[in-house]
Amino acid sequence: MPTPTTTSAATTQPTRERLLDCAEELFAAAPYDTVSVRAICAAADANVAAVHYHFGTKEDLVVALLNDRLVPRWAPALESLTSSSPVPEVVDAVLAPFTQIQSEQLGRTHLHLLARLIAESPQTRWPGGWTSLRQWGGTLPHLDAKTARARWALAFDLILTTFGRADQRPLSADALASLRSFVIAGLAAP
Repeated sequence: MPTPTTTSAATTQPTRERLLDCAEELFAAAPYDTVSVRAICAAADANVAAVHYHFGTKEDLVVALLNDRLVPRWAPALESLTSSSPVPEVVDAVLAPFTQIQSEQLGRTHLHLLARLIAESPQTRWPGGWTSLRQWGGTLPHLDAKTARARWALAFDLILTTFGRADQRPLSADALASLRSFVIAGLAAP
C-alpha cells in the first residue's frame, strides 16, 4: 500500500491535520478495509494512539474528514434556500455539489467513503448541517416532519448509492436528469 511522503514542512502541521491529510491520501490509494489506523499514524509520523486521541476510532476519523472536506461544499447552495423553496430547487441545491465533487478524483474517494459510512453506520452522529435528517423535516411543507425526514432518507440513500460507487465515473447528463426527476417525484408526491 502506498504511503504519503512526510516532509519536514508536513511535520510542522498540527497532528490532527496531518492525520486527516494522510488518511485522505491512503483512502484514495487503497480500499477502506485495507487502510489501518497504524498505517495512517505511520504516514502522519504520529504516535499509534494519535487517531484514538484526536478522533476516537477510524470511523470517527472518516466522519471528521468528510465534515472537513465535503460538508462546506453544500453551504453556499443550501444557504439560499428557504422553507418555501420549491422541491426542484431544493433537489438541485443538493445535487449540484455531488456532481461537482464526483468530477474530481479525490471527490469520488470522499463520496465513496460517505456512501460506505452511511450504509454501514446510518446512526453515525454528524455535527449537524445538511447531513442531519432533522434539518430536512420542514422542507416538504405538504408533509408532516416525520414523513418528510423518511422521504429525504430514501432520497439521500438513492443519491449516495448513485454517486458513491467506488468504480463510478461522473454521471452522464441523462443519468443525472433521471436521478433528479426520480428524487423530485418521490419528495413531491402527496
